[in-house]
Amino acid sequence: MIMRVLILCVLCFITFTTKSQSDSLIVVEGRVLNADTKEPVVARITYQNLPYGNRMGVINNSAFSFPLFDGERYSITVEASGFASAKYMLDPAEANAEKRIVKDIELHHTTGATKKHSAGYVMRLDNLIFEVAKSKIDPDSYAELDLLVKMMNEHKSMVIQLEGHTDYLGDAKKNLKLSQDRVDAVRDYLIARGIHKNRIKLKAFGGTMPLSRDNTPEGHRLNRRVEVRILQE
Repeated sequence: MIMRVLILCVLCFITFTTKSQSDSLIVVEGRVLNADTKEPVVARITYQNLPYGNRMGVINNSAFSFPLFDGERYSITVEASGFASAKYMLDPAEANAEKRIVKDIELHHTTGATKKHSAGYVMRLDNLIFEVAKSKIDPDSYAELDLLVKMMNEHKSMVIQLEGHTDYLGDAKKNLKLSQDRVDAVRDYLIARGIHKNRIKLKAFGGTMPLSRDNTPEGHRLNRRVEVRILQE
């Protein structure tokens, strides 16, 4: 009798645990499309949890579906021949009532002189330098920022998003604040040179989206960056 009760308890616990996990699971699904024609594009889709990437997967298709475990944020990178790659962060908080995140990803052709001005294009400000652990811009960075000003002056309807990143070392909250302070500083520079504030959006990621996981000075330097995402041409 006691044994039957124990077996029933174990079965109930397993059923409850499985149901709880199923109820809390977030699923991401979407399609990869040609931004011009809206036709499906077969792409290499890589996803991994942030910031360490110990859970990852690769899909080669024009559609994707995968789970987000343990409430973690994930990055997704989409690459296809002849198109500019696209990278996004997926946050479980964005899930709908059915615990799904539906995200179609549009890829832009890399051919043509205007590719760097197309909506969705992301460029990294490789020559943007800040003082160590601060948001003060080094004067050596002004030339690159002035090129950004020139581009926005030439494309009067362009809207950009400045995205700040740090390495993943140290306190996560301090890293997030530092990345926010740095995109604030870049925005202020652009505004001071005549770019209207409504054309500049900001997003801070701290150390949650590293480009490199090499525990080397070069790897950490690569992760400390500001990227410019074109939201509107």
